[in-house]
Amino acid sequence: MAVGVKICGLKTEEMLRAAIEAGADQIGFVFFPKSPRNVSVETAAGLAPVARGKVEIVALVVDADDALIDAIAAQVVPDLFQLHGSETPERAAAIRSRTGIPVMKVIKIADAADLAPVSRFAPVVDRFLFETKPPADLKGALPGGNGVTFDWRLIRGLDPGRPHMLSGGLDAENVATAIATAQAPAVDVSSGVERAPGEKDPDKIRAFIRAAREAVVPA
Repeated sequence: MAVGVKICGLKTEEMLRAAIEAGADQIGFVFFPKSPRNVSVETAAGLAPVARGKVEIVALVVDADDALIDAIAAQVVPDLFQLHGSETPERAAAIRSRTGIPVMKVIKIADAADLAPVSRFAPVVDRFLFETKPPADLKGALPGGNGVTFDWRLIRGLDPGRPHMLSGGLDAENVATAIATAQAPAVDVSSGVERAPGEKDPDKIRAFIRAAREAVVPA
């Protein structure tokens, strides 16, 4: 089974087509104004038809209110909501119920204790994404996309009860090692395929997907 690949933080049709043509399984739109990868609902709604039916469309939100959730659901019609903030299991369940759209909860990891929420979210979410917890001393840190890795061994052998993927500081040079170490069935990348914050590089996208596809698939 091939490792799944998600390219997150796409903002233009050019970059979206580059990810699709390179073989991505999922693409992500970021709805978080503080991020250099942020897009408006209107922009994402215009780009979504390019991707629909070819890849899974993921809407990344950070503690979004109902108004934003409703607008994304109605105009973008994503296949999945990615909850990247401090959402509770109750909020995750409410978004899933409100929209009828599956949700993926991001679990941010620095050490083993950070895996504790998995058991609480498992009954109410459809997937997990394990991401690096932003270091406290990292100036200007965002909820994700900081280009920082965590100890991949922390999720090796983990069965969270839902499909899961690995993120945080991945690029074409380290993704094969990350997949093998974490036994990750899928990976997510954003800053690792950029030439500048928020600006994707088609060559880096292709190199990342190629490296992930050639990685030793976890047993």
